[in-house]
Amino acid sequence: MAKTKIGLLFGGCSGEHEVSISSAKAIAQALAREENTTKYEILPVYIDKNGTWRSREIAQQILASGKALQLKESDPQYLSDSTDRSTSLSLVAGCSSLTPGDRLTGYSEIDVWFPILHGPNGEDGTVQGLLKLMQVPFVGSGVLGSALGMDKIAMKMAFAQAGLPQVKYVGINRSQIWSNPCVFPKLCDEIEATTGYPCFVKPANLGSSVGIAKVSNRDELETALDNAASYDRRIIVEAAVVARELECAVLGNDYPKASIVGEITYKSDFYDYETKYTEGLAQLHIPAPIPDAVVAHIQEMSLTAFTTVDAAGLARVDFFYVEETGEILINEINTLPGFTATSMYPLLWAATGVSFPQIVDRLIQLAIERHSECSSRPQ
Repeated sequence: MAKTKIGLLFGGCSGEHEVSISSAKAIAQALAREENTTKYEILPVYIDKNGTWRSREIAQQILASGKALQLKESDPQYLSDSTDRSTSLSLVAGCSSLTPGDRLTGYSEIDVWFPILHGPNGEDGTVQGLLKLMQVPFVGSGVLGSALGMDKIAMKMAFAQAGLPQVKYVGINRSQIWSNPCVFPKLCDEIEATTGYPCFVKPANLGSSVGIAKVSNRDELETALDNAASYDRRIIVEAAVVARELECAVLGNDYPKASIVGEITYKSDFYDYETKYTEGLAQLHIPAPIPDAVVAHIQEMSLTAFTTVDAAGLARVDFFYVEETGEILINEINTLPGFTATSMYPLLWAATGVSFPQIVDRLIQLAIERHSECSSRPQ
């Protein structure tokens, strides 16, 4: 029986490039486990930090080393192993128009794509749109679910429509911040009236806590808004809340399942980039020491959030639990969470009774099922 060829797509030109490599390495190891190795063949596809799709040989090297490709300034186009970006895209087009030379790359033979690109251009619907145009099965959410899950303003609007409780927030455009001196103070007045202090200023479309600041007065607010606007055209300001941070993993398509609930604790002022990615600065507690009723409510809200944004395959949903009042507030959904062996998503499922290799296998099958359902629709 022929093996299903899996195009493991990783790297990318976002700030989460290294995290993507770590996730891809863990997935490759899971696919190489005995229960999966007889079913799947891995064809790694690496996108460097400049956005160039590299050859399979380079991808294999990056996957083996776990380290990003070092781009050389002496090569201004950074295309040492491919002729140009259009050629790079043709290597993965997967359609009948590929030339025999293109077929030698093996990318046209990929049966299912497994994109594990974190951050912009990876989980925001852009690469999902490319894969959709290629008419091939791929793991994870489609264009809509990915885009809604990435943009914090659109996400919160969708959650509000679904009746999911959240912290107070204000959505802003860069043009409002970089406007004339008469408009900006009024904007700050509106934020202060809505969220109060302290509050968080965030770029709406970046992951890994990049560009996020916690502010406690007008001067800090103005500085944080200007900084966030340098990262993204859309910015969100959220009220701070004293609460425990809980997370739940979701797996499935139209009939998703929720995992047990975990908790993140840390000593820093908030869960910033350094705390998130420096070993020992944050602790994961699985399962979270919370009442069963809270667990059940969070699982229910996680499934609601998943279907609200039209997610598919996998997602991690994050919450605030105000223990003093019993209030549960949804924070965000991540449609392509970290997927290393020590990431919260696989750990939550492991504690629920689904191993890492089983998750990977299930995600591939869910991708095939979803593609089959879409392809069988009447034209």
